[in-house]
Amino acid sequence: MGFYIFMSFSRIYSAQTNLLKGKIVTIEVDITKKTLHSFTLVGLPDKAVDESKDRMSSALKNSGYNSPKNQNQKIVISLSPADLKKEGPYFDVAIALAYLLSGEEINFDSEGRIFLGELSLNGELRPIKGALPLTQEAKRLGYKEIFLPIENAEEAALVEGITIYGAKNLKEIIDHIYIIKKDKKGIPLEKERVKLTPFPKTEISHKNKIGGLDFSDIKGQEGAKRGLEIAASGGHNIAMSGPPGTGKTMLARVFSQILPDLGKDDCLEITGIHSVIGLLEDPLITEPPFRAPHHTASYVSMIGGGTNPKPGEVTLAHRGVLFLDEFPEFEKKVLESLRQPLEDNIVSISRAKGSAIFPSNFILVAAMNPCPCGNKGNKQKACICKQMDLDRYKRKLSGPIMDRIDIWVTVGNVDYEKLSDGIQEGEKTNVIKERVRKAREIQIKRFKSSPRKINTNSEMNVKELAIYAPLDDETKKLLNQSAERLQLSARAYHRTIKLARTIADLEGSENISQSHILEALQYRPRES
Repeated sequence: MGFYIFMSFSRIYSAQTNLLKGKIVTIEVDITKKTLHSFTLVGLPDKAVDESKDRMSSALKNSGYNSPKNQNQKIVISLSPADLKKEGPYFDVAIALAYLLSGEEINFDSEGRIFLGELSLNGELRPIKGALPLTQEAKRLGYKEIFLPIENAEEAALVEGITIYGAKNLKEIIDHIYIIKKDKKGIPLEKERVKLTPFPKTEISHKNKIGGLDFSDIKGQEGAKRGLEIAASGGHNIAMSGPPGTGKTMLARVFSQILPDLGKDDCLEITGIHSVIGLLEDPLITEPPFRAPHHTASYVSMIGGGTNPKPGEVTLAHRGVLFLDEFPEFEKKVLESLRQPLEDNIVSISRAKGSAIFPSNFILVAAMNPCPCGNKGNKQKACICKQMDLDRYKRKLSGPIMDRIDIWVTVGNVDYEKLSDGIQEGEKTNVIKERVRKAREIQIKRFKSSPRKINTNSEMNVKELAIYAPLDDETKKLLNQSAERLQLSARAYHRTIKLARTIADLEGSENISQSHILEALQYRPRES
């Protein structure tokens, strides 16, 4: 005696993060009924994806539908492309809907729609990482709607040109997409279901910081403040050296406040990076990021890497500040790994399972003591270091790393009377920030004609230096004589010109003068 076999097929679209971008994943479900129970998920799923079978089954049962595990049927779920490693709980919602569609328990049109979200056992949606880059990829490929957890809706709504639906549970999504059956006269056979409301577009607005430390709160240190202003104006790396407790960390933390506000594209780029890593606290990052890893940070945590390459601190600081306190105390390998990101503004990671290139255009702010005990050159305390200790400490920073830092400033002790007078001195943060903004505007206007996209003086290459930072004969002669006396490398020579160009921009000067070159030379490191 024969028996009847029923087969049904469905296709739905979801997505996952791949490095720092989104990747669309097609989910196909095939059900063969009236056969021995089998539940297979194929397409290189990791443990979190494979466990979605259990999450989806419980979620469907608690949402009023039959659990796939309670029926005699063969279920095959395919995630394509098959050669892409599927990671994370992005596909729970899509798998559940594809199963219901394949089993003809519901009917809806899946074309032009992306479904994202992790399911709890009772059918509620849990937030995911990387909602912004996933939405950007969906929009780029022409998808019209995206359904995801309500917690991720505000972040996804930063993307224009695609309709965002935020849902609290699986039933809300089903009610929205469900096509109600009608009779021959077109009269609905079922009650109308509640539809989701499209999430409004998220506006980008810069929040004014209230309170916090101000530049005028820091006593003295005018030389360091000047160096930080130049660094912010031209995107230059800076190192501060001085005894403990002189304000180096305070200066570094307030430094990020004088950086210009981020543009829309930068906001989206940085938000996307932090969203993929899972560090997004607000739906949108509008301020330049400030990263301050401890000096015990490993090579991988700083540069990025792992079996499946992931970004590190240099990428999380993209378009912002990477503050390395106790600079010489970092491992030699970690410091040397900064060479490429400091020079090329990217970091290239190669592993057996693949390679990746991450953005890392940041301003390095380093702080260090002049010697192991910290009191070398201190007028108030004597240095107790032996010459052998001083030599070892000096060797911790290699020439190539020092060459890549444009500004070296000394942060000395401040008189006790000045510390106790309670009077604010110097300019406020917003005054300095305005000068930095004007200097950046000059640079953006200057580089509009450049075939290569650059925004700051520090990004110029040798060819661009000759075009955008020319020197007259007398200024060039002064620079050459000084470079020979200071034994500058070719890299340091060119970085001095870039620095002088920024100093000239702060003054509103069209040309680089000898005074600009002389000030730039003052910021080169001194041998002692």
